[in-house]
Parts: sequence; C-alpha cells; structure tokens
Amino acid sequence: MRIAIDAMGGDHAPRVPVKGALLAAREWSDAEIVLVGDEAKIKEHLDDGGMPSNLSILHAPDAILAEDEPVRAVRRKKDASMVAAGRLVREKSADAMISAGNTGALVATGLLIVGRIQGIERPGLAPVLPTMDGKGTLALDMGANPDAAPEHLLQYAVMGSIYREKVHGISSPRVGLLNIGTEANKGNEVTKQAYALLEQAPVRFVGNVEARDVLEGACDVLVCDGFAGNILLKSMEGTAKALFTALKAEMTRSLLNKLAAAVLKPGLQSFKNKMDYNEHGAAPLLGIDGLVLKSHGSSDENAIKNAVRQARMALSNRLVEAISTEISRKRDG
Repeated sequence: MRIAIDAMGGDHAPRVPVKGALLAAREWSDAEIVLVGDEAKIKEHLDDGGMPSNLSILHAPDAILAEDEPVRAVRRKKDASMVAAGRLVREKSADAMISAGNTGALVATGLLIVGRIQGIERPGLAPVLPTMDGKGTLALDMGANPDAAPEHLLQYAVMGSIYREKVHGISSPRVGLLNIGTEANKGNEVTKQAYALLEQAPVRFVGNVEARDVLEGACDVLVCDGFAGNILLKSMEGTAKALFTALKAEMTRSLLNKLAAAVLKPGLQSFKNKMDYNEHGAAPLLGIDGLVLKSHGSSDENAIKNAVRQARMALSNRLVEAISTEISRKRDG
C-alpha cells in the first residue's frame, strides 16, 4: 500500500509531518510512504538515521495556507502539496492521502481532485470524539457541509457504520442522530425526516442522542449536519482546554496542592490521554473515491503516525470499496 502525506500542511509543517512519516515508515515496512512537498525543506527535517527504503519524496514547491480561500486555492495552486497528493490518489498512484492542512481545502481537494464515490451526494468529515469509556464516537459530518438534507444524513449513517466496523472492528455499531431531545418527534424538519429514513436503513439505529450524552458513549456513530457537528466539536475542544488549564492553575496554587497534584498526576495524565485527539490520529473524509484523512492542524508526530495506522487498517479492510458497494446496492435496490 502507498500512502501520501502532505508535508506542507499543518501548524508545524514540514517538521511534524516528516517526523511522523519517519516513525510510521520505520514501524510498518509494508507501507510505502510518500512525503509530498518542498523537497529541500523536507530534507532539513530528516534525522541522522537517514531515509528508510519505504519512504520517498515527491517535490511539490507550493503550499495551501490556512488563510487561503479553499476552492480558489485548489484550482489555482496546481503545484501545492495537498493538490499533488490528491492527484496521486485520483491516478491510483497512491492508495490514501493524509493532511493536517486547511480543512476546507482538503474537502475541496477530495471533491475536485479525487472525486466522489458514485451515488454519494455530499462527503462527510468524520473525526472520533472521545468518550468516557475510551471507545470514542465516530461523528459525521463535523464541518464539510454546513447544510444537509435528510438523505445526506442517511448516507452518513451508512458510511459511518461501515467505517466503525471495518477500521475499528465494532460489530453492528450503534448509530445515533444528534438532536435536541431523545423523542422521535423532536428536532427540525431535517432531523425528523432523517429519523424516519434511519429507522428503515441497514444500520443499527438507536434513535436521537442529545449532545450531553455524547461523552457517555451513547452511540458508536453520531450523525448530524456539518453546522451542528462543527459547533459540537469546537465546544468539546474548548471545554477540554479550559478544564485542563483550570486544573493546572489550581494544582499549582499552593505547596499542598502541588503535593496532591503529584499523587494525582498518573490518573490525570491517563484521563488527558483518553480525551486527546492525537490518540485517534485523523478524521476520514467519507464518500470520496479514495482514502482521504484529515489530521488536526496542531497534530504532533504521534498523531501523524496514528493517521498512517488508520490508513493501513482502512486499506487492509477495503473501506472505500465496502462503502461503494453498499451505496450501489441501496441505489439499485
């Protein structure tokens, strides 16, 4: 399998993507990893151990920046690292691509460069939200499409269910619909219509799920439109950041608190790791005719390595083919 990594995408590029690629290449010899980006800048971050035989560089001198308008940048910056990685996937020269760069640009790359699976109307961005049981909840859409029709939410449910089964090994994953109440008649017209569709869908639908229950692991797949989903995601990230900042301030307030913090540190670190997106690697853009993974902009090298692990698992279990087959069966049936 061949996996392309956008070396120029992310807050700490190209250092972090390069270091993450090195970690992955040295751990998984069956994966051929291609670093796509400015060759000279990439080579500055190769360590003394040299470049493993399963790691290569594809020179792409340009980069899409965080402030770039996504669609315009993808269309105009033909030599940008993200666009070049997308072309590799479209041309089947790579089986997957990973980027920590501009989210909107990556969605545009998926749509305009790689292309959608036939029958998919709108792809969805699907990160794993942390839960108290450590299993996480795959949530989609978390920002690729602010507006969604009931049929789009149905497709998200099908794709998310297949992903959980193929990549995370969850048999018959529970699918929930994000809503303002658990009753079937709650929500706006889109969620009410989506509820009826999901009841008849080839998934294990467990009904509406309120935002307050997501962290408790109320479902394995959470379905929502990109507007509500992105608000939920950013709210969780902000709450976690504020919580740990407040805890740190309190634990260092006095000598007694510092002594207590020393005792609690292992448990607090374990809890922090459970809530850390870096442990989950990347969010797949489901519905694209090729495997496209979005890492968090502030990812470290461990998160990039975990994204490669995700890609290997998805490719080994033929995720894209499974989604395509199910959508074709639904369309033809």
